[in-house]
This record gives sequence, structure tokens and C-alpha cells, in this order.
Amino acid sequence: MKVLIINGSPRVDGNTTIAVNELKNTFLAEGVDVETIQIGGKDIRGCIACLSCAKTGKCVFNDVVNEVAEKFKDADGLIIASPVYYAQANSTLVSLLTRMFYSSKFDKTMKVGASVAVARRGGCSSTFDELNKFFTISGMPVVSSQYWNSLHGRDKGQAVGDEEGLQTLRVLARNMTFLIKSINLGKEAFGIPDKEGRIFTNFIK
Repeated sequence: MKVLIINGSPRVDGNTTIAVNELKNTFLAEGVDVETIQIGGKDIRGCIACLSCAKTGKCVFNDVVNEVAEKFKDADGLIIASPVYYAQANSTLVSLLTRMFYSSKFDKTMKVGASVAVARRGGCSSTFDELNKFFTISGMPVVSSQYWNSLHGRDKGQAVGDEEGLQTLRVLARNMTFLIKSINLGKEAFGIPDKEGRIFTNFIK
């Protein structure tokens, strides 16, 4: 089992890293391999809707997006962690996710996803919802915890004091481990659900 964690913060060893490390340590204790990637400080442009990926299966801009997509392809689970800016995720992270989910053509069905939002005070719920939409359009089960996946802290290192938030993340990691194991057993016994040919209905013809 392998889980990929994307850290969307541009700050090295900030509060989002505290969240990522809590998840990582719990996964390792559960026997799950973990790889973390910090992309918040990278120069990642947005999608330009060129549709080149429909032919090549990768983004036309050959940068870290294609590198992360290959790691995502090999993972059983994906966690996206982001600081909150104006009740939204880091825009660099969103650019990566938009390009990666659209351009990568491998089957994401039954890969397991979860998002984590880190903030001083507000905006975690809207960021949480924003990030989960990448999973729910891709046939990926979303893992829940005992509370919405959020951690609070303003100054660097302050999030270690959010004991409830840290516990929520540990529960999340254990629930994801269980779901990955269950899905893998289900695949062995039953395969994945049958797929219909995709139907596209436009609102304006």
C-alpha cells in the first residue's frame, strides 16, 4: 500500500507540514508507504485548455505536474493538504490539481482520496469542499474522519497545540488505511464496477 501526500504550502516546515507529518507518522505505524511532495512554492501555471493531453495522456507543459501524475498513478491513496487563503486552497496547488486530474488519463476509480485544510481561524470548510471535488468527479472514494479534516494555527509551529485537529488527522490516516485494504480485497474478489460509455449532455446545443 502506498499513499501520496501533496503539501500545497509554500512555507517549509510550517503548520501544513505539521498536518502532513501527523498523517505520515500514523501511516507508517500502520505499515503504509508514504511519499510527500511540497509544491506550494513552485512555479506552476494554470491549464490553458489546449486539449493536447487528449492525444498524449500528459500535460503539454512538461513540469512537476507530469512528475506528480506518475506518482499518483502508482499510489493507492492521495491526500491533498493546503493552507487556507481567502477561504480557498493555495492557487499553486489548484493549478497543479486542475492540470493533473484533467491531463492524466489513467483510471482513478477506487483510488482513495482525502483533503486537509490548515488555517488560523476560518475558511477550512470551504477549502475542504473545494479540494474534495477533484476526487468526487474521478470515481475516488473520499475518506472521512471524526471531524472535517482541518488543523488550526497562525504562527509557525502553532498547530501542534490543536490537539483535536491532530487527532482528527490520525483517525483520517487509520480510516484511509482500512479503506485501502478493504478496496484491495474487494478488487481481488469482485474487480471494479463495470463502466458505461460516457454520455456528455451539453446545456446549449
